[in-house]
Amino acid sequence: MSSTTRIPSEGLPPPSSHTGLWAWLKSRLFSSPLNIIITVLVAWFLLMAVPALVEWAFIQANFTATNAQECRQSAGACWAFIAEKHRLILFGTYPYDEQWRPLLATIILVAVIVCSGVRRFWNWGLAIIWTVGLIAVAVLMWGGVLGLDYVENARWGGLPLTLILSTFGIAFAFPFGVLLALGRRSKMPAIKALCVVYIELIRGVPLISLLFMSSVMLPLFLPEGFSIDKLLRAQIAIIMFAAAYIAETVRGGLQAIPKGQYEGADSLGLTYWQQMRKIILPQALKIVIPPLVSIFISLFKDTSLVVIIGIFDLTLAAKAALSDAAWRGFGVEAYIFISLIYFVFCFSMSKYSQALERRLQTGHSR
Repeated sequence: MSSTTRIPSEGLPPPSSHTGLWAWLKSRLFSSPLNIIITVLVAWFLLMAVPALVEWAFIQANFTATNAQECRQSAGACWAFIAEKHRLILFGTYPYDEQWRPLLATIILVAVIVCSGVRRFWNWGLAIIWTVGLIAVAVLMWGGVLGLDYVENARWGGLPLTLILSTFGIAFAFPFGVLLALGRRSKMPAIKALCVVYIELIRGVPLISLLFMSSVMLPLFLPEGFSIDKLLRAQIAIIMFAAAYIAETVRGGLQAIPKGQYEGADSLGLTYWQQMRKIILPQALKIVIPPLVSIFISLFKDTSLVVIIGIFDLTLAAKAALSDAAWRGFGVEAYIFISLIYFVFCFSMSKYSQALERRLQTGHSR
């Protein structure tokens, strides 16, 4: 009895009606009556809005005016206002002749953050980079050494201050949030109850309330003669707020780990902290990368709320630039400018998280 070997034939190409531009448009934009209506409405809105926006922002915009009167003569945007006030918006009330220092500090801080995202630096050398970078930022911002004039942090503002608040907020809130998540899943009732009360209490109030309490109410409870810097109080409030949300996100990742992973770790004779550090937490954190990055992006944007306690962040710096009597009436341009700054940083974090997910293969192909 002879045996025959079947050779699989090559797959047939898809029908021409399912490929090409028209097939893509039909499946994505015109697949149902509702999608057709939405597509037409969106196309109409873009046709009406985009040409007018381009004309206002570029064609009729004024880039070279020397005062507000010249700018108002044109029908477009007054980007000359940004050119005139960009240093005040970016660096706040930092001494004008010394603004190269916050600029250099911002570059160093961004460079350290970028290095933290590159996998080849994920070793103990990264701690040295952060230590040297933060020391350099502190020396540049405060001064008082190496021939630099001392500048109190009450005069810090703009982009460097926003980056400092968000960077330290994320750096300290993340490990604190992980510990809270582990404490909430602890089998020790006292630790679990303490973590639950903290998480639910902090998540139950807005960040504005915490900032207000840290700025106005906290000094009333401190001993006489003892005070905490306003910037430090705001930083602590941001860390406490972000840590509670990080804790709940990490707890969700811990609960998603199959029970067999815990049992396998127990069978290896690992201690609790060895299990968490080597087996459980790496898997849990890999699962919750998207929501964690969403929290980081929200935290970066929420630093603008420190304006309510008089800290000179980007928003308050833009408001100060608009208070100049010679350049009043260009709030749209000012807030578009700072919105673009926020967008660049938030979009970069979003794209990095997507690249990190692909690198760690957290997704599931369909």
